[in-house]
Amino acid sequence: MKTLGVIPARYGSTRFPGKPLALIAGKPMIQHVYEQVVKSDLTDIVVATDDLRIVEAVHSFGGKAMMTREDHLNGTCRVAEVAHAFPEAEFIINIQGDEPLIDPELINRLIAAFAPEVPMVSVKRKISDPSDVSSPDCVKVVTTLDNRALYFSRSPIPFNRDNESTDYFKHIGIYGYERDFLFHYIELAPTPLELTEKLEQLRVLENGFVIVMVETDRDFIGVDRPEDIVRVEEELRRKND
Repeated sequence: MKTLGVIPARYGSTRFPGKPLALIAGKPMIQHVYEQVVKSDLTDIVVATDDLRIVEAVHSFGGKAMMTREDHLNGTCRVAEVAHAFPEAEFIINIQGDEPLIDPELINRLIAAFAPEVPMVSVKRKISDPSDVSSPDCVKVVTTLDNRALYFSRSPIPFNRDNESTDYFKHIGIYGYERDFLFHYIELAPTPLELTEKLEQLRVLENGFVIVMVETDRDFIGVDRPEDIVRVEEELRRKND
């Protein structure tokens, strides 16, 4: 099976302009992401961007990059534009460009979870920090017994009525799409719950499609703000010690 990994990387982040090129331990963040992803079993890997500076940076370390339109509504639409250029790719994985510590083995597990009846896969992790349960910045997911997503929310789900011991799961924003479903998804209109929660994956569930969740025990440090770089560098030092 031919697989394609796409790493969307916009230069104009509102909270952190130029984020993909921010230096982490002397290398641009997009290089850290790419070097992790290339360790996986993906057939092809491409950085999708709207800025020539990012293309040049990727080419400088030997990676592949593709200029995409500036007017995409979200990363999924940018991924679909790249997928058009790789007609043999049967399964496409959308890897966040601000996850410099992404685990290549987790990408392999997403590839393994693909099946004809599974149009989309993603990742969940058990929440260890109680403050994440109530934080709207931490998206929670609940699933069936066989790990099919039931709902995603910024609110605590499930509601713990009797205050008994229960597990909460964080949604990790890496997605795998069956090729035809990816192109179908971007043609679907935004849905009520998606617009309420501001979570585009709810469009999939509201239209009756399946998202299979792969569970991981790895915690990733995403870079949303400049101060997050320090945390990533500390983790890199810890791994190298």
